[in-house]
Amino acid sequence: MIEQLSLRNVGPAPSMELTFGRRLNLLTGDNGLGKSFLLDIAWWSLTRKWPGELNRRLSMGLPAKPHTDKSASIIFSVTGKSKSVTYESRFDRKAQAWTGAAGRPVNPGLVLYAQADGSFAAWDPARNYWRKKGNVDVQDRPPAYVFSTQEIWDGLRDSDGRVLCNGLIADWASWQKERGDAFNRLQAVLSSLSPTTSDLIEPGHLTRISLDDARDIPTIRMPYGQDVPVLHASAGLRRILALAYLLVWTWEEHLQATALIGGEPTRQVTFLVDEIECHLHPKWQRRIVAALLEVMGSLASNAGVQVIAATHSPLVMASVEPVFDANEDAWFDLDFKATGNHQAVVLQQRPFVLRGEAGNWLTSEAFDLRSSRSIEAEDAIERAALAMRSERFGKADARAIHNDLLKVLGDTDPFWARWRFVGEKKGWLP
Repeated sequence: MIEQLSLRNVGPAPSMELTFGRRLNLLTGDNGLGKSFLLDIAWWSLTRKWPGELNRRLSMGLPAKPHTDKSASIIFSVTGKSKSVTYESRFDRKAQAWTGAAGRPVNPGLVLYAQADGSFAAWDPARNYWRKKGNVDVQDRPPAYVFSTQEIWDGLRDSDGRVLCNGLIADWASWQKERGDAFNRLQAVLSSLSPTTSDLIEPGHLTRISLDDARDIPTIRMPYGQDVPVLHASAGLRRILALAYLLVWTWEEHLQATALIGGEPTRQVTFLVDEIECHLHPKWQRRIVAALLEVMGSLASNAGVQVIAATHSPLVMASVEPVFDANEDAWFDLDFKATGNHQAVVLQQRPFVLRGEAGNWLTSEAFDLRSSRSIEAEDAIERAALAMRSERFGKADARAIHNDLLKVLGDTDPFWARWRFVGEKKGWLP
């Protein structure tokens, strides 16, 4: 798990400081302010590898580079099996690489990273950590498992062509035929990640989709009674299916690997998720954070689980209110701050306040909107508010604003009560 992160002269701001919560961490902020960047840095701090370097098919997760000629550093604290260790890495411009202390780094436990474009990375201490060869620490295992979107479905191979992962289609079909623990776990995870208890994601019968494709293709049983091949599922459903499969696959392979080497399953799991609401219907957005916490807790029942998630969704923020615990969770917000003729990016840890409706989150520091209405309605209401405060506003001008309000506000909009009260009092309205 990652405890702290301190950045100097790398990323969108001259400096950034984060002290992560032990369980749930939320990142908010406008596009381009650094949410994905912070997740990339967190992954690198835990694994010492950049996803985009390990798999050139990825368009994200590339190495971070300093934005000035000044000395750049990344300082981070990671929780190992028995203690917390702090590291400092500096950017070597000649080598174009981040350098640090040589030798075996601390074991952070299982690390997972679901990126916004659908790619996925996993670091497994049983399969990717350094091993002992005599009295020497040797790093000859795969540095991590990094999947492009297509490789999640079709399988992952190393540079020598060896199969590292069979992929969702082959593994799901195999698990379903075996009806063993892996398939039971997959069914349980799919159920937990379902949008509602009355709309459960259930595997259907295996099928074929083409004369030219000899694979058995998994299906999902839809509420309208059809078994739909997973390859034909919607973008949101495919995102959930991929997450469910990769969580089960990573944990299953971890258990197999620890049994093979005579070790114990990890006691720590860190899950990084970028744009956690990506492609998901609002009813899913209201469930996804709590569902992932539940899934991770059920898979790794004896392990501590830390989730770091970036979001643009007010529904996600509202959905977290019942489960957010200030003693072990944290919310970080990225914003612009005016500095002279320029704007600077500022990272702040904000107190998490219960706001109730999702619309209240839209106008909070998380999203910085002036209202939850349309832009046109917002402008019309601001003109009306100015008119209500003015002593020199005429009846004709007020009538024009009234007509504008009729175009953009519904009959039940709460602003009407205020407008009509003032309008009647001032004699603008009959």
